[in-house]
Amino acid sequence: MDSPAPPPLPDPRNASHVGADGADRADGADGADGPGGGPLLLSADPLLVADVQRLAAAAGVVPQVVHDSVQALRAWSAASVVLVGADCAEGLAGCRPSPRPRVHLLARGTVDDVAFRHALALGAESVSELPASQTWLVEMLTDVGDGGGVPGVTVGVVGGSGGAGATVLAAAIARAAAELAPTLLVDADPLGAGLDRVLGLDGADGIRWDALHRTTGRLSTRSLREALPRAGDLSVLTWPPDRGGSLQAFAVREVLSAGRRGFATVVVDLPRHPDPVAEEATVRCDHVVVVSRLTVPAVSAASRVAARLPAPLPRRHLVTRGGSGGVTPEAAARLLRLPLLAAMSDQRGLDEAIDLGAGPGRAARGVLVRTARSVVRSLLLDPDGRVAAGRAVA
Repeated sequence: MDSPAPPPLPDPRNASHVGADGADRADGADGADGPGGGPLLLSADPLLVADVQRLAAAAGVVPQVVHDSVQALRAWSAASVVLVGADCAEGLAGCRPSPRPRVHLLARGTVDDVAFRHALALGAESVSELPASQTWLVEMLTDVGDGGGVPGVTVGVVGGSGGAGATVLAAAIARAAAELAPTLLVDADPLGAGLDRVLGLDGADGIRWDALHRTTGRLSTRSLREALPRAGDLSVLTWPPDRGGSLQAFAVREVLSAGRRGFATVVVDLPRHPDPVAEEATVRCDHVVVVSRLTVPAVSAASRVAARLPAPLPRRHLVTRGGSGGVTPEAAARLLRLPLLAAMSDQRGLDEAIDLGAGPGRAARGVLVRTARSVVRSLLLDPDGRVAAGRAVA
């Protein structure tokens, strides 16, 4: 008898995103693409304006330039970030603008004590000197252009033992999350089956890890999104067929950082073996889901995996798979000291569907779809059904 179809996830078009400060925001309100939402520069110094415009172009954004405090106040609240030239800081401070985040004071050359007093009056987060701070300014403006004001939620999935099904569950969770908003699925396990093959995307055009494992410097979300293999709102970063090259921790760091800035959700298939790549990926997760079968050897292996996970962040969860092989889901949760997120039975025909290129989570019915959507509701949505924001990761 067919299982009942799982309830659909909420329509993201009817939900606003929630920022890290808890405030509701409509789509596009934080990035440079929203109405009036780009960077604002207040300065009458032509040399400072030229420097900032040059650096903004490198970041892929176009600032709105104003030359007096009255013009600045009109765009003050809507701007994604406000850059105040030291030459105009005193006049703007005298207008007592309403407090807001992301205000920065800029100066060419050395900043004097007077400028710091004006920055304090404006509630500025930083006082920066150009050209010394130009690298920081480009990176900050890149975040703005990528919509970095509201970080995405990162969910790691790791198998407690070999054959637990973590890769399949990660793919299904990513597919369910993509029903809500753009999602990035990252294959960080070099010994896994390959997420593109699991999803039936092994023939899709796009870059793999071999194009990124030598990445240095900041990675643009826009470039990453456009270069990856994609199916609808799901983008996938996985390995080339020959698995050539070694993956470096800094490459994982840049990919996950760019993913948080440009996607509502990032799902990571984590490797079981401890190494710098696994540690880098794990500490950048908001949640880590451990997948374990319900046998004594499997739970014993999962206990060693769970013991390596840092606490209290990322938040840790357990999904069990299969029928009871001597251990119940509740007992496994107690033994592993992990909250039970879901207990998933085996699904008939799943291996055949993956072999045929249909991938997991595509059918409207089935245990895997129900479990994936349950995980998405628990980890990604707030009580009002809105997509939550991830924590800030340094």
